[in-house]
Amino acid sequence: MKLTIVGCSGSFAGPASPASCYLVQAHDGEREWSIVLDLGNGALGALQRHLDPAAADALFLSHLHPDHCIDLAGLYVFRTYHPRGPATPPMPVHGPAPARDGMLATFEGLDRATLERQFSFQRLSDEKRLEIGPFTLTARRVNHPVEAYGFRVEAGGRVLAYTGDTDTCDAIVDLARDADLLLADSAFVEGRDDTPGIHLSGKRAAEAAVAAGARRLMLTHIPAWNDPDVCRADAATIWPGEVELARPDAAYDI
Repeated sequence: MKLTIVGCSGSFAGPASPASCYLVQAHDGEREWSIVLDLGNGALGALQRHLDPAAADALFLSHLHPDHCIDLAGLYVFRTYHPRGPATPPMPVHGPAPARDGMLATFEGLDRATLERQFSFQRLSDEKRLEIGPFTLTARRVNHPVEAYGFRVEAGGRVLAYTGDTDTCDAIVDLARDADLLLADSAFVEGRDDTPGIHLSGKRAAEAAVAAGARRLMLTHIPAWNDPDVCRADAATIWPGEVELARPDAAYDI
């Protein structure tokens, strides 16, 4: 399984990275499959450096804040108006219940029938398990002010856990149980950002990784106004190994 960091800036696109977007790929013996976790602002442009966006097998939206989903509007344009012709069949889009209506509200003049020629919206729920090519994906409801999910992605005996946006909760420990890599929200700075129920800090991400027995910890979703080394130092007070930082356009074997 390969993870490519398309965008890792938290809360908004930063000067060096789009907002959240992660490309996960694996081979089933016949072809390579590609799923995309989140598609935040600026991510569609960067995604084209790694994949024809129309070739993605499925898109998973952790929640409906713009920094995780807003480039779905651009993907609709790409799939509908590309000179080679409209993409078919509709791409599965797995997300919270209001995903389709949110897209319609974002794109003025778009109607449901036209939208659904390009996207097949599937509702996520806590503990929902999906099989897509070589992937088994499990969604868990996490601790954020809106309906939000983290994902456990399994393929070829390897496990990637992605927290999405969350504060500490049992669900992220379950997602990351014995994971080869935990890709964790680290938007808050320990001791500075104390509003509960929104984001992890580096320290709290590390606490979850240790509790889960994860093998690697990678921090992501760090806003441009934060120093990533401060987040990493927070995590290093708990995590016994290397604290990795997600880097835009970097690819990692899992």
